[in-house]
Amino acid sequence: MQNRFRPLKQDVIQASQRLRPGRKEARHFGVIGQSRPLPLPALVWGRVPLMVYTEGDALYEAMLDAIRNAHTQVWLESYIFSSDVIGERFTQALCERARAGVDVRVHVDAAGCLFWGFDQLEPELVAAGVQVKWFHPWTWRDPFRYNRRNHRKLLVVDGEAAFFGGFNIHRENSLREYGELRWRDTHCLVEGELALEAAALFEALWVGDRGWMPRMPERPSCVLVTNQGIRRRHALSRLILRAFARARKRIYVTTPYFIPNENLQRRMIAAARAGVDVRLLVPERGDVGLAHWASRIAFRPLLRQGVRIFYYGPRLLHAKTIVVDGEWTTIGTANMDYRSFLLNYELNLVSRDPGIGEVLENQFFEDLESSQELREVSRLFASPVEHCLGMLAWFARRLL
Repeated sequence: MQNRFRPLKQDVIQASQRLRPGRKEARHFGVIGQSRPLPLPALVWGRVPLMVYTEGDALYEAMLDAIRNAHTQVWLESYIFSSDVIGERFTQALCERARAGVDVRVHVDAAGCLFWGFDQLEPELVAAGVQVKWFHPWTWRDPFRYNRRNHRKLLVVDGEAAFFGGFNIHRENSLREYGELRWRDTHCLVEGELALEAAALFEALWVGDRGWMPRMPERPSCVLVTNQGIRRRHALSRLILRAFARARKRIYVTTPYFIPNENLQRRMIAAARAGVDVRLLVPERGDVGLAHWASRIAFRPLLRQGVRIFYYGPRLLHAKTIVVDGEWTTIGTANMDYRSFLLNYELNLVSRDPGIGEVLENQFFEDLESSQELREVSRLFASPVEHCLGMLAWFARRLL
């Protein structure tokens, strides 16, 4: 059968081959066939070209513009791809590029898209030539795989630009379509080698090569971190723990779901007791009830040991960022919970660029202006019933 898609540019192909070795080469480099965790990269100070987005309308316009100007490839992953007005816009742009001969692929999560109507958009996409794949659809032969989800939100265009972060494709993030109560989220755009690396990570998950990982530079100022493969399952949590242990001045965490393990709790407490300004920003009301209650249980020891916790009230907070001492940062798709650290497939950028740190810290303090600090443990639960719900949710935290 004749391939209806145009091939990638030769330089993109060659760069992808450099970044993504075959399985034999991967075994030679110790990526496949070993369970021992890979060593963590030692980040050095440096500048990282990066654009941060905190408004859905600006982000969606940039993504759609990149799609419309694509020449060779448009590869999209989204945990949620809704059939609303935002999803329709993306569908039209993707279909137009596929008809023009561009290699267009859409990888959606079966659990994430379950109630968002993506199945209504799929026939139009497929008819236009878009390759569509559902990640871990339900099957009686292997029902437990449904619990491990592709939580990444990634768009790669021509191997030259990559968008990723917390934004899903739905109207809830749009001021024009949803109004003042739109979700508060954070996304970023990277280009060059990082975009090529993101494309290679997309392809690896697309073809089912879950053990592949990119080669790690010797002295990077930034790295893309995923928990793809058993040797990288704990990479992000280990990087965060190391950054917290080395913090000297401040740790600012923004997350919609905070259900930490004991190591993370101890590290935050140790930092606070050592005089580090440790602040945690979470939504006042979450969109997942059990996760909301479980996080309240996790707050108690932190509050008692000097960690400052703030409730963001105006909108639903969905951003996932960390800044340590104004220079170590991470931004991406991972929440501070068991599911992101142990179960889901995630993608985060970790860097030591003070410029990124300044942008994320400024956004953090802007969010604090619309937040209220939780000062007393007694205010965590309004009634004994709520406390019981919190305890039940905490016991089930590994499943949330």
